Order: sequence, then C-alpha cells, then structure tokens
Amino acid sequence: MQDQRSSRLKKRAQFLAVAAKARKAPTPGLVLQVLSRNDGEPGRVGFTVTKKVGNAVVRNRAKRRLREAIRSVESDVSLNGLDLVVIGRIGTGDRPFPELIADLRRALKKTGALS
Repeated sequence: MQDQRSSRLKKRAQFLAVAAKARKAPTPGLVLQVLSRNDGEPGRVGFTVTKKVGNAVVRNRAKRRLREAIRSVESDVSLNGLDLVVIGRIGTGDRPFPELIADLRRALKKTGALS
C-alpha cells in the first residue's frame, strides 16, 4: 500500500461492496475482509473501528496501529488488485503489536492474499 490517498477505501459504498463479496477472516485482534478486483491496479485498504470499541481516542489509536501493521507486512504480500477492509475489535488498541501483526498475517493467509 503506497501512502497515497487513492490507495484507501473511503466511501461507504466501497466498504459495503467489499463486505458483500469478500472473503472474511476473523482473528482475536481484527477482522479482515478481502475482495479480489482482478484489475492489476494498486491495492486499496480501508480501516474501520466501531463505537463499541471505545471513545474516539481509543478508536483512532486502534486505527493507527492497524495502519502500521499493514505497512509492516506489505513488503511480504502483493496487494495489487485487492481491496482490504481491516476492522478493529475490542482490545486492538491494547494488543501487543507482534500479536497484532501475527493476527494480520494469519488472516491474510486464511483469505489467500498471502501464500
């Protein structure tokens, strides 16, 4: 994922399109939804954390940690042609970072995005 605004999912319709057709992989730290677009374009990633997780400070911290987890594994996986939605869960903000990365890798393998 390049650090460009165009490589993000931002609109509700984009999130709903992924949710409707995606392969889903729940883990203790996050839920990953992956949709293959088969167009070869750079991958797009969207992050969401519900109010159930906590107040705005807690939700933003969880999203920052999820963004960093994606950055740390993107060198190992090609996101081209994929739309990913990463959903934070209760405890994502407090989960040890190595465990969060392990959760993400496990979810990527389960959805077939990482071999």
